[in-house]
Amino acid sequence: MPIVNRIAEFSEDMKTWRRHLHRTPELGLDCHRTAAFVATQLRAFGVDEVHEGLATSGVVGILRGQGPGPVTGLRADMDALPMQEETGVDWASEIPDRMHACGHDGHTAMLLGAARYLAETRAFSGTVALIFQPAEETIGGGRIMVEEGMMERFDIEEVYALHTDPLAALGEFRTTPGPIMAAVDDFEIVVTGKGGHAAYPHKCLDPIPCALAIGQALQTIVSRNAAPQQRIVVSLTQMHGGSAMNIIPEVVRLAGTVRTFDPDLRALAESRLRVIAEGQAQSYGVRARVAYHHSYPPTVNHADQTGFAVDVARGVGTSVVDDLAPELGAEDFSYMLNARPGAFLFLGQGHGPSVHHPKFDFNDEAAPYGASFFARLIETRQPLAHRLHSP
Repeated sequence: MPIVNRIAEFSEDMKTWRRHLHRTPELGLDCHRTAAFVATQLRAFGVDEVHEGLATSGVVGILRGQGPGPVTGLRADMDALPMQEETGVDWASEIPDRMHACGHDGHTAMLLGAARYLAETRAFSGTVALIFQPAEETIGGGRIMVEEGMMERFDIEEVYALHTDPLAALGEFRTTPGPIMAAVDDFEIVVTGKGGHAAYPHKCLDPIPCALAIGQALQTIVSRNAAPQQRIVVSLTQMHGGSAMNIIPEVVRLAGTVRTFDPDLRALAESRLRVIAEGQAQSYGVRARVAYHHSYPPTVNHADQTGFAVDVARGVGTSVVDDLAPELGAEDFSYMLNARPGAFLFLGQGHGPSVHHPKFDFNDEAAPYGASFFARLIETRQPLAHRLHSP
């Protein structure tokens, strides 16, 4: 059961949709232009209901099959990133400092392709909820849609999603049961002393030595507090302070991120970070204020649904990896998987620049694989009644 023939026939249309979206990227919850395009296409395909305005600019299309059955959610994200594109392609972003550098334009095109096929054929029972969400890269549009009651409103029982992977071969599906992507937390540490003339440090309380000590000590969370076999990253990514060569600053600001999979380890990391910052500040005679923000939870695949998705992928993809090592990136599809059982998979698009790189571009040759996967998943999970009873 390779790429669906009908989907292959309109692969050029998916390419056209995708490149149109690539030219006009939108950020965060402000995906109104993209959402309008999605809604227009869904209505043209004959999708039964098109609901707009979820999580500000999200769209859910409801597609009914032939006869009663379960409701399965298929999700694509729509937002882009605030960065300047350097691909040089004819369909490059027309908006400065915005680009689809994570493949969300491709995700949207794949789900639109599946929607078109499923609307034409209706070779399934039950219902499909086609979920197009904003703000995956920022505040978690998936979280907002769940909190607004999307699962209950549309009676969604299971949810599935794909993400392009530029580090895997074209058409290769990669996933694993259990944790597949990490929880993400962000922190800011503001160290405050007493500024003054750099020629008279004894008359100041210099925050810089303390900030340096905090930065060094944060690495002991990984090396001395977490067990060696546990997966955790603590990255100090910013340090700001000072304005001139001869001035000791009043304030130094540090910031960074923590990535974990285990809730207890997540709590340990926050606790140790606070103790380290405040303890170092006390030893240097300055003050440290810690702001710690819990963002996306870990993305955890459900075993039964992952096994089912792997079986579907084997019939569509060029190859399947079903024991992928968990990645330290994060995904707000985690909120949907916390609300309903389901699975998250990566789809290889052939090796090239990584996501979040200014030269990244979604490979349109991957779209038929993704659309076929979504279509076959629905037809396999929700077969027509006469198929259930056929010999």
